[in-house]
Amino acid sequence: MTSFPRARWRPFTPWQALVALATTLAAFLLAGAALAHNVTEGDAGYVQEVTGFRPIAFIYLGAKHMVTGYDHLLFLAGVIFFLYRSKDIATYVSIFAIGHSVTMIAGVWWSISINAYVIDAIIAFSVVYKALDNLGAFRLWFGVQPNTKAATLIFGLLHGFGLATKIQSYEISPDGLLGNLIAFNVGVELGQLMALALILTAMTHWRGRPAFARQAYAANVLMMVAGFALMGLQITGYFVA
Repeated sequence: MTSFPRARWRPFTPWQALVALATTLAAFLLAGAALAHNVTEGDAGYVQEVTGFRPIAFIYLGAKHMVTGYDHLLFLAGVIFFLYRSKDIATYVSIFAIGHSVTMIAGVWWSISINAYVIDAIIAFSVVYKALDNLGAFRLWFGVQPNTKAATLIFGLLHGFGLATKIQSYEISPDGLLGNLIAFNVGVELGQLMALALILTAMTHWRGRPAFARQAYAANVLMMVAGFALMGLQITGYFVA
């Protein structure tokens, strides 16, 4: 499921690899850490001021968060990279959603928080982990294949803590809190489904092309580089802040 198709690799030329790497790093450095698990200034003000149960508003905020949450989407793209059957895709996405939902709601409800830089660095590591898994690195290095479902659940739990930590910093009103959290989570899952639909459409088209086998290797290497870049941003932020 997580192994590459058997094919003779023809990696990018040095110039292609350099351009792809530079583009990836530039995109994340320009985006900055502000986008990961973040809420825009206007949305943050609304979250801080609103009281009572506001399901439509929080569903919208949850969906907006997910479609702009590149760390979530990178990890999910890695999870489904070599999943071809709809049943397998649904299984893994559901596992991730369960983990993400549990810790997001429980973290806010019981005020369980982790330093934002630390948790986002761990989330960035999940992208690195999944890219290495797709590259078959663990079988090559250690002779074992980690349980991919367990890993997906664990990282789902950690992704949820990332958002819970951010939400707590905005001190949402306790009036209607549980209902708003559930609504927010519904929005997150709806946003996830929309984003995955686009990702799957693009990947289905890509998989049908003869170049997929050789490009898949490079894509996962770049995904790993992106994960390391995000880790670097968060670790730097931890020591600078």
